[in-house]
Parts: sequence; C-alpha cells; structure tokens
Amino acid sequence: MALPVPVGSLSSHSRGPAHRVLRACWNGELVGTDCYIVHEIYNGENAQDQFEYELEQALEAQYKYIVIEPTRIGDETSRWITLGNYLHKTTVLAGTACLFTPLALPLDYSHYISLPAGVLSLACCTVYGISWQFDSCCNYQVEYNAYELSRLPLHTLTSSTPVVLVRKDHLHRKRLHSMIALATLVYCVKRCASSTPYDWTPLGSRQTAHSRQQSLQVAQEHFFAP
Repeated sequence: MALPVPVGSLSSHSRGPAHRVLRACWNGELVGTDCYIVHEIYNGENAQDQFEYELEQALEAQYKYIVIEPTRIGDETSRWITLGNYLHKTTVLAGTACLFTPLALPLDYSHYISLPAGVLSLACCTVYGISWQFDSCCNYQVEYNAYELSRLPLHTLTSSTPVVLVRKDHLHRKRLHSMIALATLVYCVKRCASSTPYDWTPLGSRQTAHSRQQSLQVAQEHFFAP
C-alpha cells in the first residue's frame, strides 16, 4: 500500500509559498529523490514573474525532477530545451558530415559538401555556446517516459498537462560536441588556407574553360598551320 508523501520545507532553498519539495517514500519509487514542484497559484499581478523566479531557483538547486505546473512557462521551457537539442544535434551531425565527406568523395567534389556542412556546424556550435552552454536548462531534458512519470506525484497537481524536467548527465555529450566542433574548425581553416582560386571554380566553368582551350587549339591547327 502506498504511503502518503510527506511535504517538507525547502529550508535554505525556500523562495515562496507556491512550491514544495516532495521526498517520495513509496516502496521502490524514487527513494531519496528530490522533486521540486512549481505550483500554478496566482497570488497577484506578478504571478508569472514569481513562477519564473521559482523555476530559476529550482534549476540552480539541481533537483533531480522539476515539475512545472503553469502552462505558459512550462511550454516556453520545453521549447527552449528542444531548440538547444536541435542545435546540439545539428552541430554534431553537420560536423561529422564535414569530417567524413572527404573520405567518401573525390577531393574535387568533397569540399562542396564538407565546407558548407562545416560552416553550419560551427554556426550552430557558436549559437549553442552563447545561449545554452552556461544555461541551467542545458542540464535538463523533458521527461516523456510514461513509467518515470508514473513514479512522480502528478496526481496531486491541479494541472492535467504539467511539464516534467529530469536532470541528465551531459558530460559525454558535451565532450563529443566540443571535440567535433574543434575538429571541424581545424579542418575548415586548413582547407581554406590550402585552397587556390581554381579549387573554388564551379565544375561547369571548368569544363567550359577546358572546352574553349580545346577549340582554340583546333582553330590554330586548321587556320594558322603553315
């Protein structure tokens, strides 16, 4: 039989009456895990600012789970995390394409794919580094797993669609991100430094110039031959 969840005070993390830390004590369910809940309680005109302030405090406190009941701030946080994930994945995938394309295609053709992919990877890496690298949200992901959600006391909330954040260990992810971005930067700089104007000439222009040269040689042989 499930025991009731005791509601404890936030002690040093207390920032207002609209949030609680729940320590789950069901048998085998989230034992010793902190769950921070931002409740949707409107106590005045500045309620939205209070919600945002409480969320920032919860992120900085590094709770394992953060349940966001207010719809607006929950949707904004979810979209922000999703956009950061897209930037990270684009950095890694575009950087990988930049580094491995020269191994799969001839050199004359590879830089038409590798260099644009490298520029895209570096651009996404720069934006991610400026806006997400030092943001507390980068350590959290939106939890969609039904089993994990069932272990949380979501039945105590008034909202039927809360956003649940779970803290993840992104150490290996950040290392992969940084390594690929650095390797992409080195490749692009080296490739641009060693290229010549002829390397950047479009293939169609090269063929046209070659055809003109052949036509000129044929004309000289026929009209100017002794």
